[in-house]
Amino acid sequence: MSRWIRHHSITRLTIASMLLAPTSALASGFSLPEASSAGVGLANALVANPDEIGAFAYNPAAMGFHERSSVALGSLLIGPNFSVTTASGQHDSQGAAWVAAPIFYSALKIDERWRFGLGLSAPFGLETRWADGTFPALSGTVRIPVPPPLDPEVPRGHPTTSKLEILDLAPSLAYRVDEHLSLAFGLDIYWVKTAQLDSTTASLIGDGADLGFNASLLYRAQDWSVGAAFRSGATIGLEGDYQPWSPTLVAIGRLPPAERARVDLNLPWRLQLGVRYRFTDALAAEFDWTRTGWSAFNRLEIKGQRLGNAIFSDTNAWRDANAYRFGLTYQIRPQTGLRFGYSYDETGQRDDHFSARVPDNDRQLFGLGFVQQLGQGFSVEAGYLYVKAKERSYRSTKPSLAGDINGTSALNGDYKMDAHLVGLEISKVF
Repeated sequence: MSRWIRHHSITRLTIASMLLAPTSALASGFSLPEASSAGVGLANALVANPDEIGAFAYNPAAMGFHERSSVALGSLLIGPNFSVTTASGQHDSQGAAWVAAPIFYSALKIDERWRFGLGLSAPFGLETRWADGTFPALSGTVRIPVPPPLDPEVPRGHPTTSKLEILDLAPSLAYRVDEHLSLAFGLDIYWVKTAQLDSTTASLIGDGADLGFNASLLYRAQDWSVGAAFRSGATIGLEGDYQPWSPTLVAIGRLPPAERARVDLNLPWRLQLGVRYRFTDALAAEFDWTRTGWSAFNRLEIKGQRLGNAIFSDTNAWRDANAYRFGLTYQIRPQTGLRFGYSYDETGQRDDHFSARVPDNDRQLFGLGFVQQLGQGFSVEAGYLYVKAKERSYRSTKPSLAGDINGTSALNGDYKMDAHLVGLEISKVF
């Protein structure tokens, strides 16, 4: 899966370069669960929290326990650092030093039982940029279809740029059953603004959209609260142009014609369960467990729309993975609160189909945040998250013959990643 980077007619948004492992890798795979500044500070342990409005983005049923309407607006700033050491030396990512993602969520009180919510987030994203020469020359060749008399065989291309920019517009309804229980149901309208898959021999760029759903509940009894949230998977049909190329053909101006192509991108389902206990009016702790259905991300196959044939394919064969999250909130004054969080996220990527497009691994997340009430319903929030992935020393003896490069010796190397994330947000309750 790949493509020559060319001008794309869609104007790029400021949220553009969402990071995936390792560039953004704020959770396993290419999941970016940070959807509020409270979530950043608490390392995403919010699914059982009935008090924070920042919990709406994690569990819409939390809206049922808030007596007033609210709106929040902010941004996530992500600073990734990652590198790989291969036989050709150490290579750092060529991606942006800092990127931004949106924070927006709101809750409107309709009556004593019903709430309407709307959120905008970037729950998935990816950008890895490996310079040509990062990986040694590959064994095996692949024939690129070019017009006569040119018909060269070139080495099977290694991945260069991999980029996904995914937005989720999520309307939802919450129903307060009684003083203890709130239920919610909503939609996830996914838009892949840009999908770019490049290698040293070809390139693909496109976009697409699809629909998912979510359902959640929150139960509160005295000092205990329990939450559950499920978001379905989605299959997004990405359509764009596939362009074979090689440096020689570029130099002489004899690129073969681009072909319209399609690839289905399978987003995983997510299940979150959490329990929270309030020790005092000022101090509370929460533990969450998240299961992500990465087994849906099994294969990427690019098909030409003219003939319907498979132009290219990558096998991922990921497995479902868990995350364990702990959050602590402490109200040091009536107007000022502190947050602390820790998360351990497992990877779903196995060695047998390791990919340098998404060089994932288990990682730890450490969060710190605060909230300050400003009066007249306004508050300002900030959170900081440090992400440290376990170094992945990938070694394979599988030869890199023409075909699927994933899981082969062509990608052998030592992969490192860490990232800094800052969430800034202002909210209004009315």
